[in-house]
Order: sequence, then C-alpha cells, then structure tokens
Amino acid sequence: MATILVVGTLDTKGRELAYVRDVIRQQGHDTLLVDVGVHAPTVQPDISREEVAEAGGVDVAGLAAIGDRGGAVTAMTKAAAAMVRNLFAEDRFQGIISLGGSAGTTIGTAAMQELPVGVPKVMVSTLASGDTRPYVGTKDITMMYSVVDVSGLNRVSRSILGNAAHAVSGMVAGSAAPPTEERDKPLIAATMFGVTTPCVTLAREYLEGQGYEVLVFHATGSGGQAMEALISDGFVDGVLDITTTEWCDELVGGVLAAGPHRLEAAALKGTPQVVSVGALDMVNFGPRDSVPERFADRLFYQHNPTVTLMRTTPQECAELGRIIAEKLNGTTGLTKLFIPLRGVSMIDAQGQPFYDPGADKALFDALRGHLRPGIERIELDLNINDPEFALAMAKELERMLHAD
Repeated sequence: MATILVVGTLDTKGRELAYVRDVIRQQGHDTLLVDVGVHAPTVQPDISREEVAEAGGVDVAGLAAIGDRGGAVTAMTKAAAAMVRNLFAEDRFQGIISLGGSAGTTIGTAAMQELPVGVPKVMVSTLASGDTRPYVGTKDITMMYSVVDVSGLNRVSRSILGNAAHAVSGMVAGSAAPPTEERDKPLIAATMFGVTTPCVTLAREYLEGQGYEVLVFHATGSGGQAMEALISDGFVDGVLDITTTEWCDELVGGVLAAGPHRLEAAALKGTPQVVSVGALDMVNFGPRDSVPERFADRLFYQHNPTVTLMRTTPQECAELGRIIAEKLNGTTGLTKLFIPLRGVSMIDAQGQPFYDPGADKALFDALRGHLRPGIERIELDLNINDPEFALAMAKELERMLHAD
C-alpha cells in the first residue's frame, strides 16, 4: 500500500477532492488530504491550511482577513511547495494529485515541481488544453483537462476525476526502482534535433555498448531546460551536448529557446562535457504564416507544416560563437569543444538548403577567438552527421569520464 498526496483548496474544491481521495482509497492506497486554501474547509483535511502556511512562513488568518486573492495564491503557492518538499523528505508519500482552475493549478504544479523526476504527479486542470509549459516546467507532470469546470460533481466531472484518481493509483502501483544493473550504469545526457539525429543515434549506441545509460533530450527549449536541471541536481555523470541549437532561438527570437542559462549547468557543476554546434544554422518558428514580418527576406526551409526553419546569418553565427565560448569558459571541470567543418546539421551539408560556408566560418572563427586557453577545441573536416564525427565525440567523452 502506497500513500498518495491529494492537494487542493478545500474551501472551494472540498467535494471534488474528497471524491478523488475516496476513489484512490478504493484502489487500496492510503491518502493524505492537504488543504492549501485560506478559508475554512468544507472537508476535514489530514494536513490543515495552518500547517501548510506555517511551512512557508505564511499567516493564513492574515491572508483571509486581507481578502487579496492574488496575494493569497502567491503566498500559498510558496507554502504548498515547502510543505510538499518537507513531506517528501520524510518519505510520507509516493505520489501526488491535485485539481483546480488557474489558482489550484498554480499551487498544485508548483508543489509538484519540488519533487524528483519519477515521482507520479497528476494535475486535473481547466487549463490543460492550453499552454501548459508554465505549469509543467521541466518535470514529468501529467496534466488532464477537466473538460467542465472543477465546480461540483456531475456525470462528466466524476468520470474525469475518477480517471485521474485511477491514473495516479496505477502510476504508484506500477512504479518501481530500476534493476540494480541499471542503477549502476553511469548516466550520460545528450541533446538531439531531427537534423542531428544520425550523429546522436550513433554516439548513443556506441556509449550504450560501452556500459553507459544515455538520456537523449530533444532540443526544443523545454528539453534543454530539463537536461540542465538534471545536471544541476547531480543525476548526470557526463554530457554529450551535441545540439546547442536552442541558443539560436534565444538570440534571434525563435519559439524553442531554453533561456539564458543554457550551457551553464555542466560548467558550474564540473560535469565532464563534450560540446558541439549542432543545428546552429537554424531558428525555429511554427507554420510559415507565424513567422514575424521582420524576417520576411530571410532564407526559410519548411521542415513540416507546423515547423518553419530560418537560416542564421553570418552576424548571428558570430554572436552565437561568442556566447557559446563564454558559457564554456566558465567551466570548472573537463570540457572539450568539437567543430564539424563541413556543416552543423543535416541541411547544412553541401548541396542542402542551409549550406552556407560563410555563416559557418563566422561561427567557427568566433569560437576560436573567444574560447579561453585550457579548453581543448577539436576541429574535424566532417559534417556533424558523419559517423566518424559522432564516434570521435563519444569516444572522447568516454576517455574524459575514465580520467575524471
């Protein structure tokens, strides 16, 4: 029997939360009902709003008296995150579920983001059919659209809330630690995009053959952020950061940016890393008609109906080279930079749509000019997807890990 945390505002969602609690108990699990509201609950909690508020240094009575809904949500979001973090540290639960509208979703997912990857997390939300990135972040949060508002129990809400309760119950029942031999394998984090897939696939297969476990992250903004978070948390033994394309979107204004701290985690943590310049030839947008008008005269490639790629210019490439060099210059561990002189992606090879030796040269020259002495730069007269390039990076990372 596992224990599942049921988190929500019992002043407004008491009936619904109690229903979820009862369904979970019918599956043979225990529950802890946690109140993150600010007014008197309609259902008796296991952990009161006063206890939650105390964990976050919040005066819940004061919040209720002031009547500032926005301030109350902000305060209880912080408090709920602190309470869930404390309960998990005490091994009080094995999974978590929450439900609500905008306020409940903000509070519930903030608490879930305090938990490690692998802990079952389910959020039933009125916002789940929209942009969920602010709520999911870099964690494995499962969001389920409530269809109807979370306001009372009816034939639709009972079905959806019941499914959610069964989902988290099944996750908890099915979750288990990996076999010992899997846990003992060193973890490698790698980055991939469609246009660097041959390179990353071959490198992954080589490293797996040498006894490593490789986590491949899709360089879509959230993928890079997720990888950086795992590196910072100490989960990763080595990094094969082949595809640094997210910096194109950060610099130019594409839709797959990973933020200004991309390429910092391994450097600051001292994690051995091999870095390359995969897909720095492109900025990502949605459908062609979504591309901002200011880019109308640029070179585009329609990757598919929903993804439009824009070729980076020599000036942008020079700035990308400077940024990446400066990020690597801050390293406290082993770092090596690999440069593929015959192109940085599948469509930057000779005869392909984004082939532009001048733009690539601007990128490579900036890297050469800004990378500090002590960080080895390895230049190969190959395209990034050539098998020799992929194996050279994988084998170099292997050597670095043995030397570390």
